[in-house]
Amino acid sequence: MKKILIVVLASVLLTFNNVNAGTDGENSLSKKNSGETKDCFEKVNRGIFAFNQGLDNAIFEPLAKGYRKLPVPIRHGTSNVLDNLSTLMTIPNNLLQGEIKKAGQNTVRFAVNTTLGILGIFDPASGLGFATLEKEDYGQTLGSWGIGEGCYLVLPILGPSTVRDTIGMVGSTVGGGDPWYNVTVKNDTHYFTDFDYYGTRATGGIDFRAKNIESFENLEQNSMDFYASVRSLYLQDRKQKIVNSKKVIDTMDDGDWEEIESN
Repeated sequence: MKKILIVVLASVLLTFNNVNAGTDGENSLSKKNSGETKDCFEKVNRGIFAFNQGLDNAIFEPLAKGYRKLPVPIRHGTSNVLDNLSTLMTIPNNLLQGEIKKAGQNTVRFAVNTTLGILGIFDPASGLGFATLEKEDYGQTLGSWGIGEGCYLVLPILGPSTVRDTIGMVGSTVGGGDPWYNVTVKNDTHYFTDFDYYGTRATGGIDFRAKNIESFENLEQNSMDFYASVRSLYLQDRKQKIVNSKKVIDTMDDGDWEEIESN
């Protein structure tokens, strides 16, 4: 996984070199969102997309189908734990976006669910009036500051992204902006190890894939260009998340895909 982060960082640097080499300046990061995100490296992106699809068919989809066979309470509890951990990323981004009230609410949610909810397996915070809020990350924070998306990217294994989102992702780990990464990977403690971080990341991916098996199958079967459909859905979802739209969907069913695509 550390090698993956190095590949991602290299992709960012290469992207900057290519973006800055443009003559019309349309692909550079700017404080203007021009509407349509440029797919500057479409041929390369499609190749990586095909590679990712091969991995998904061979590894991730079978794992997701096996995960689905687990009892519902186990899967539900796992999702709750992962959601609770994601709050650690949301809180600093709430603060960076000036959303003090949301940061406070998410802090209380995390504290209550981690203690009373037994590490987040249960969600007593919602019952106490601290409802689930939108998830935030550094890519969204950069977008809320008016920084443009840059070019669309497809990263090996990690999937769809943009220059802005990739910078946010790398910054959250290398730059120390991810509390969970800092506790597990950066700091050598007796309580957490690298395995805890990468294990939760992998489990989160499998959990998401398991929830969306039919959605992806339907999208692929009904799309003339599966690559273009995934790109469109990803970019729309990211734009909606930046404005904290109520249509943001972390777990999608068949109708959700159609709803996003129809916007």
